[in-house]
Amino acid sequence: MIYRITAFIAVVFGVVIAVSCENDHTLEFKRYYSIGAEVYQTHCQNCHGINGQGLLALVPPLNDSTYLKNNKTSLACYVRSGLKDTIVINGKTFEDVMPANDLAPMQIAQVLTYVGNSFGNKIGTVTEEQVTANLAACK
Repeated sequence: MIYRITAFIAVVFGVVIAVSCENDHTLEFKRYYSIGAEVYQTHCQNCHGINGQGLLALVPPLNDSTYLKNNKTSLACYVRSGLKDTIVINGKTFEDVMPANDLAPMQIAQVLTYVGNSFGNKIGTVTEEQVTANLAACK
């Protein structure tokens, strides 16, 4: 009887541990995403909106995962240096200037992870290493 109770407790404990453990990638994503939400609220939300909807024809929405995916290596440059080019998102042309932000590469990675996985987007984790490499390639 004691053996069965001990075995049952061991199995339950093992299942609880296995379910509660998350791999490093999932933990990294959650850290980047949650801090990225704070960076977004502080630096981006005023223009792009609480739900990434943008502002009419002035500020583009951030809910076009096709644009984000196709320009993933340029996004860090846009955040750091601003954007002065004409872009087309969801069939609408945007020509207004996005101001530069003085964010550290880690903050850029965090906000890009947040934006890239919010508002209907799913581009995964954008790491600090990726951002650093992308910033080095900015034109």
